[in-house]
Amino acid sequence: MTLPFITPLTAAQLRSVEIAEPWAYGLKDRVRFAEVDVLNHVNNVAYLRWYETLRVRYLEDYDIYRLSGDDPKLVVKSVSLDYRAEVHPDATYINVARTVAMRNTSFSMEYATFVDGTITTTGTAVVVLLNQDNSKRPLPEALRSVLVEKDGAVQV
Repeated sequence: MTLPFITPLTAAQLRSVEIAEPWAYGLKDRVRFAEVDVLNHVNNVAYLRWYETLRVRYLEDYDIYRLSGDDPKLVVKSVSLDYRAEVHPDATYINVARTVAMRNTSFSMEYATFVDGTITTTGTAVVVLLNQDNSKRPLPEALRSVLVEKDGAVQV
């Protein structure tokens, strides 16, 4: 599934808006009315949706589905969010993602939301690679290589 309405930002584009290394993958968007709650800031659940959209696009653009082998299942095992500052209606934001660590059958991702160059929210996710019968599948070497090359992920 391709999301044509959202264009990924390159590392150079991220640097041009003062988002520093090691972030190398991001998506730019604008807060929608439905994402704002009665307190007039982005509702907490919106971040989970934003980061899911970011993760799916990241997996597609880094070709992780193909690199994971025949008919893989990539399942989110856990997520966490840390809110640092409110984001208000109509704000333009950039969400960034990277893989920081790999285990035998999973990898750990970090996320951040930037508004005007300031981090407003961070998050993490652990993604597990499964076979169709829900048994764990080891991360293939080709997948590991891409995560190291693109994000500097380390084996733990």
